[in-house]
Parts: sequence; structure tokens; C-alpha cells
Amino acid sequence: MSYSRQSMGSGLFLLLFFCLMSSFNVCCSRSTRGYEFGRTYVVRPKGKHQATIVWLHGLGDNGSSSSQLLESLPLPNIKWICPTAPSRPVSLLGGFPCTAWFDVGEISEDLHDDIEGLDASAAHIANLLSTEPTDVKVGIGGFSMGAAIALYSTTCYALGRYGNGLPYTINLRATVGLSGWLPGWRSLRSKIESSNEAARRAASIPVILAHGTSDDVVPYRFGETSAQALAMAGFRQVMFKQYEGLGHYTVPKEMNEVVHWLASRLGLEGSR
Repeated sequence: MSYSRQSMGSGLFLLLFFCLMSSFNVCCSRSTRGYEFGRTYVVRPKGKHQATIVWLHGLGDNGSSSSQLLESLPLPNIKWICPTAPSRPVSLLGGFPCTAWFDVGEISEDLHDDIEGLDASAAHIANLLSTEPTDVKVGIGGFSMGAAIALYSTTCYALGRYGNGLPYTINLRATVGLSGWLPGWRSLRSKIESSNEAARRAASIPVILAHGTSDDVVPYRFGETSAQALAMAGFRQVMFKQYEGLGHYTVPKEMNEVVHWLASRLGLEGSR
């Protein structure tokens, strides 16, 4: 059960193909910030509804492929919400339009963060979670760029605000990031340390990150650096899993560990 649809290791041509196909298949809706988000797919819980997680796809993909993977996981108490990112020009692809949660250039230590795009997607995700029942625990997860926006949303939760200063009001209970990176990692520690409430929230949320050592799209060091930056900023419940030889995709062992982690951290009643 590999996440082969979200693997970009086969090259830029394949990614461009997926982007081209997504431009034909995405049915869009407008967010409050004017970004066009595509169709949202929902996987209903097969048992008692105890948790809801928004799962975010990678660059050039859509919510449908995420929902297909998540439907097969033995987590009957989780409702999965799988939105589709807006289609926008992406600097990494020379301005070619593609489904993307925010604009991104070459992934490097000098990567510029698209705060406007990050905030718009984080707000859209928060809106999807805002109507969940109060007794249901909510979380965020994602793959690649989806992991990046999940981690950014987690920092917004800890800080109590988006990058633009507007309040972030969702009470996140868990975050999963696979083969991704943490936007704004350089300044995170100073921001968290400037507020006792931010430090308290950062220490309260469990986060699991996983990354393959042979990832040729988002290099392994970015996953490792992201975990270290979170820990140094006061996120005390960060788990980082290294997968030797794994490229930019997921494998059953990785997803099984995510299943067990979520069941434990969210206190779910059991698996089927």
C-alpha cells in the first residue's frame, strides 16, 4: 500500500503531467481570501466518531487520491477530510499552474515562505474543522507540501495567530507530517519563547514526522531539521521517524506506524 500517486521521484515530467490533469479535473470553490479550492472528499468513520483529521495532498495531486489511501486504514473512529488545493502558478515549475497549497520555489535552506498562500490554506483548513462536534478531537496531517501546510497550521495553533496576525482558533490535538518540511523554521523559536501561552500550546500538541533517507524531492535533511526546529522551539511531543532507503512516497510500514501513533495519541477505542 504505497502512496505511489503522491511520489514525485519519477521526475518533473510526471509532476507536470499530474498538474495538467488536475487543471481539467478540479471543481473549484472560493475561500474567504479569494483562492479557488477544489473538491473536498470525506471518508466517514465506520465506528464511533471520536476524531476528525484533515489530510493534505502533495504538489500537483488532489483530495481524491488521499481519500482512497485513508479509507483503507484500520482507524474506524476517524473521519477524514481531504480537500484539494487551489490551482496556481508555481515558481518551482517555472510558473506552470498546478494544485498547490502555497507557492514554492526550489526547496533549499534559503527557501522563501509564501505567507499569504500559507495563511489562506491554513484558514481554509481551519474552516473545515470549525464545524466538527465539540467532543471530537481534531488534527491535521499531510504528505510533502501537504505536510508543510500541516506543520505551518500547527505553528499557527501554538502562536494563536496566523502569519498575518489574525487569530487562529482551532484546538489541534495531533499533527502528522510525511516527507515534508516546516515553513518559517528559523524564526519559530523566538516567536514561541515570547509568549507563555504559545509555549504551553506548543508543549501540548503531539507531532509525528517521518522521512525517507533517499527522498530526492524534499531531501531528508529538511525533515530532520524540521523536527529539530520544533523541539528547540518547545514542541515537547515531537517524534521523528527515519526510513532508510525510502524515496518520496509512503510504504505500509510507515502508514502502520502512523495508525498506531494516532490511535494512541488520540485515545481511540480500537481498530478493526
